[in-house]
Amino acid sequence: MANQKKLLVFILTIGVFGILNTEMGVIGILPEIADRFHVSVSSAGWLVSIFAIGVAISGPIMPLLFSRFNRKKVMVFVLSIFVIANLISIFTTSFTVLLIARIIPALCHPVYCSLAFSVAADSVSKEEAPKAVAKVFIGVSAGMVVGVPIVSFIAGISNVQMAMVFFAIINIAVLIATILFVPSIPVKEKISYGKQLNVLKHANTWIAIIIVILINSAIFGVYSYLAEFLQTVTNVSTNITSLMLFIYGAANIIGNILAGRLLIDKPVKTIVALPFLMGATYILLFFAGQFTVPMALITLIWGILAGLAGNINQYVVTTAAEEAPDFANGLFLSACNIGTTIGAAAGGVFISGMGTQYVVLVGLLSLILTAVFILLRNYLNIKQMKGSVNLEN
Repeated sequence: MANQKKLLVFILTIGVFGILNTEMGVIGILPEIADRFHVSVSSAGWLVSIFAIGVAISGPIMPLLFSRFNRKKVMVFVLSIFVIANLISIFTTSFTVLLIARIIPALCHPVYCSLAFSVAADSVSKEEAPKAVAKVFIGVSAGMVVGVPIVSFIAGISNVQMAMVFFAIINIAVLIATILFVPSIPVKEKISYGKQLNVLKHANTWIAIIIVILINSAIFGVYSYLAEFLQTVTNVSTNITSLMLFIYGAANIIGNILAGRLLIDKPVKTIVALPFLMGATYILLFFAGQFTVPMALITLIWGILAGLAGNINQYVVTTAAEEAPDFANGLFLSACNIGTTIGAAAGGVFISGMGTQYVVLVGLLSLILTAVFILLRNYLNIKQMKGSVNLEN
């Protein structure tokens, strides 16, 4: 039984890697895509934007709609959509068709990821759930950060089609593994759509959503421009920039592993400490980012904190809406994408108005607001606990 659970979590981890890699991997091959389809790089950038918009829109809706169906069947359905979209992307010569092949899986993206988190959490005891979810988050981090340079490398030594083949191979492998090794997972309790939507009436749910938006804005408002920061402020070569990006990605995974234990042992302290630790890291980035060795150490620490933040984001939303886990995970994914979009846009404004070095201010401002809402969350939780104790007495 224990080995079956480990295999299930492993398949889910590779599954979210394949899906996140499909979403983010194209970032590393946008110039090659632009050349292949005879469009500008900015037009090719819509392949990233349209996917993020699709996830943000479908995040709260699609997991809710699919929450009453057998989870294995839903995962097989979503993975099949991704495989078909991957295959179309490999062979199409039309940029319009390529865009459509990105939009459709984007709408299904939150379904698989929300189910992956829910199924991983349900496979263990409630106390051990953060650790199981943290393992799945390793796939998220790898897909978002490590997948980009891998896909870029494949395109560099072959062509853009082979890079897209990589997307397909991962998703096909997970689809086959899901069909063969994942048992049927019927929904234990079919929660009505109305009951799930009721979580939106709680102030804690909205505070959790705002926290996720702000944390992601703080991270991706700066990370989106890390390569530019490294080349214009730190003044390092392209190879060193790639190495720094790998350091950040590997550090994300370390952060995921740490989160599994910290959110079990000291959840409140971990959540409260995050904005202050990341804020201190950004201050160091601002003042020491021009020096290569300190920048490498800062990138390592920043990456660990960012990996930890991803797990915290999921934790604060799902604990605020425990009675609707699939819907809560959909809200989490939507909030992540909204925060990423806002942060990246704000970062661009700061760079154009003040210079690349000042993109750090986006992160600091977002973190100050994050700290305020985290403290508000804690206040409401304490108040709610005291109310429960009084009712019992």
